[in-house]
This record gives sequence, structure tokens and C-alpha cells, in this order.
Amino acid sequence: MMQRFVPVCAAALMAAGVAGPSGARAEDAGAAPPSSIWEQSSLFGDIGGLRPALGRQGISFGLQETSEALGNVTGGTRRALDYEGVTEMSVGLDTAAAFGWRGGTFNVSALQIHGRNLSTDALGVLDLASGIEAERATRLWELWFQQTLFDGLADVKIGVQSLDQEFMVSQYGGLFVNAMFGWPALPSYDLYGGGPAYPLASPGVRLRLHPSQSVTLLAGAFADNPSGAGFFGNAQRVDASGTNFSLAGGVLWIAELQYARGGGTDEGASLPGTYRVGLWYDSGAFPSRQYDSQGIPLASPASAGVRQMRQGNASAYAVVDQTVWKPAPASPRGLGVFARALGAPNDRNLIDLAANAGLVMRAPLAGRENDSAGIGLGYTQVGASVSAHDRQVALFSNNPGYPVRSAETYAELTYQLQLTPWWQLQPDFQYVFNPGAGVPNPRNPGKRLGDEAILGLRTVVTF
Repeated sequence: MMQRFVPVCAAALMAAGVAGPSGARAEDAGAAPPSSIWEQSSLFGDIGGLRPALGRQGISFGLQETSEALGNVTGGTRRALDYEGVTEMSVGLDTAAAFGWRGGTFNVSALQIHGRNLSTDALGVLDLASGIEAERATRLWELWFQQTLFDGLADVKIGVQSLDQEFMVSQYGGLFVNAMFGWPALPSYDLYGGGPAYPLASPGVRLRLHPSQSVTLLAGAFADNPSGAGFFGNAQRVDASGTNFSLAGGVLWIAELQYARGGGTDEGASLPGTYRVGLWYDSGAFPSRQYDSQGIPLASPASAGVRQMRQGNASAYAVVDQTVWKPAPASPRGLGVFARALGAPNDRNLIDLAANAGLVMRAPLAGRENDSAGIGLGYTQVGASVSAHDRQVALFSNNPGYPVRSAETYAELTYQLQLTPWWQLQPDFQYVFNPGAGVPNPRNPGKRLGDEAILGLRTVVTF
């Protein structure tokens, strides 16, 4: 299952004025150099002048490690404590500085994913406990070229892209550890392989327009099948290196309209907020959740088990990020709220409704202006045809106790400490109600999975 990658979430938070990224305070151009390792923006600093020397040639590079330990103290299939981590490596090229081509940017990034996933090992949840959970691998992530047009009024990006870096994003939601505050549950389960999202990407083109200072339009077309795997195949294992560049399947069309309001540090400035509405359409074929190719219920003994295929799939969504309180326009302290909801047809999708919301406080404690604290709540509902299929299984198997899936709810409380500009530490607590939307415990099939309390600690280091 795919989800939005954490370091980019942190960057989005910085843009929202909620929290600095992992490596939060980049030194201002012309500013005095940091006096110690604890003040520089990356652990390795300028690497003896290498970074600025490459920068003058238009070359930038990044190296960041996200590591965490997560364990469930109640519920799930068993008690467990897992370590997992991901190292992101990226190289960028500014074509103007490199060879005089104005407005161009080239980007390539790779991932080294290690450790184990608690959600797979012990939780059985729909909403994965961490946004970095993925199959262990060393893989290419994104590979694209972006060109600015019309003096910045538009830009186009062409190449292998991960949609969770720009689409369906909640700036405030990026603070949280649970995967579904990043790339939502609905596309994670309803698209092939979870869609072009961490750690997968698809070839495509994205256009961004700025018709006014406050309005942005994003639109793109991408290969809908990141690895070429069938709908029920494990896309990450099929394309373990990230180099398949598959064009198999249909086209995933997506468009998003963004409106930004307020902001500024002058007295009387209104509180900043960003509002997004969007939709996607996938032209591929999707299997029915209830009927076979002859229209017979899949649960019936008469069914051949070959699922009926339905052409096309779609979803609409809305995202709100709004600062609701600041003691003064220039103050680092502020309280923000976010909410996001997505819907999709229930006849061909596991998830037909997903939503999450929460509060984020920046500088919650005196003297800790770069810290952030948050509380969030999410809801993931399985489609009506999925529940109907479960009831048919109970009927045809003469098993009235067979569980009928409904919905899963999750809550998270988190605190992100910015220990240095290059080091974050984040203790985290999550609680999951009705894990798996009510699936039985595989170790005790007569009972559903118990509600889960999950404790975690994440650290992010920018080198």
C-alpha cells in the first residue's frame, strides 16, 4: 500500500507556516555562517565548500534518513515492536545556472527502504500506522523535468512522478505519522497498486497554471498502473527497482483547483488558508466487489470466481487547511485546522468514503517556536457492495457469525520536536477502532481484531 512520503509532508508544513521541514532553517543568502554544527541546516553542513561549489553550477543534492520504532500495546493479531526506515537521496539541476536554459529544473530521487512494517506484521488495519511503510528495496522514485512558462504564470512537468507530492495534499495533515493523513486511504485501495504514490511513481505530464495570485490549477495525465501488475498484484514487488516505467493499463486523469487566502506579517493581515477541490478519473477496468462475470454473486457456490469487470473509476475530493488563531501576524505561534474528504463509487471499490481532520499548533510551548503538536481523527468506510458480499458469504456458507465489514476509525496525538535545524524527534500515539473495518482475528477467527493502541517514536536527520 502506498502513502505520501514524510519529508515532503514536512516541506508542505513549512509552506503552511506550521513546522519547518527536516532540516528546517536553511541559511539565508549572505547571512553569517552558522557558528556550530547545532545551527547549520544539515548535519554535514557545506561539506568543506562542496555544496556551494556545486550550487554555483546549478546542482543540488539531498540525503535524509527517516527512522522510527512503532509497537502496539493492545489489539491486533499479536503484540509487536518493529523498526523501519527510509533513506531518500535526490539530485536537482537548475538548467539556467548549469547551461543557460532559463526556467528548467531536472530532478531525480531514489529510496532505500529498510526494516519491518508493523501494520503488516501485527495490526491488520486499513489505515497504515506509518507513512514510510513499504516493501524493503533500493529503488528509483521520481525522474522528471519541469519547465516554467510565460514568466512564471505556468509550468509543465514531464517524467516519472509521484502524485502524492502535489495532489490531494493537506499541509497541516503532513505533520502526522499515520499514512492516511498523507496519501489517503481511498486512492490507496481503489487504484492499481495504490496509485502513483510513495514508493511508486508513473510516467506522465502535469500542468500548473496561476491565473491569479490566489488561484492555482493543477492538471495531469499519468499511467494508472505504476508497475504493470494486475489489480491484485503487489506492485512494489513486481517493480522492485522502480524502473519498469509501465504504460500498461489505462490513463489516470486528475485535476485540482486551489484557492489561497490571507497571510502576511503586517498588522491587520487575515489568517492564511488554502482550499482545494479535485477529481480523478481512471480509464482502466476495475473488478466488481460482489459479482462474477455472469452476474452471479461471488459468494455463491455456483460462481466461477471470475470477477465482473467495470470500465472506469472516479473520485472527487476536497481539502481545507486554515489557520484559525495567531496572537500576532508575525508570531511563530498559531493554531491551524484541516479537513479532507473523498468519495468514490461503491460497486468497484473497496473504499467508497474516506475522511480525516485535525488541529495543529505551532510553537505550543514557550521557547520552542519550531515545534509542532497535533491531534487528528480519520474515518475509512468500505463500500456497500463489500458489505453486501460479506452478508452473502454468511448466507451461502450458513455462517450467521461471519463478520460484515463496515468502517475503521483512527486517532493520533503527536508532538514534533525540532532539536536542531537538521534533526527532528517525534513521539507519537495512535488508537484504531474496529481494525480492518471489522475483520476476524486470524489467530482467533471467532473474534474480531481488538482495538489497537500504538506507541511510536520517529527521528528525521537531514545530512
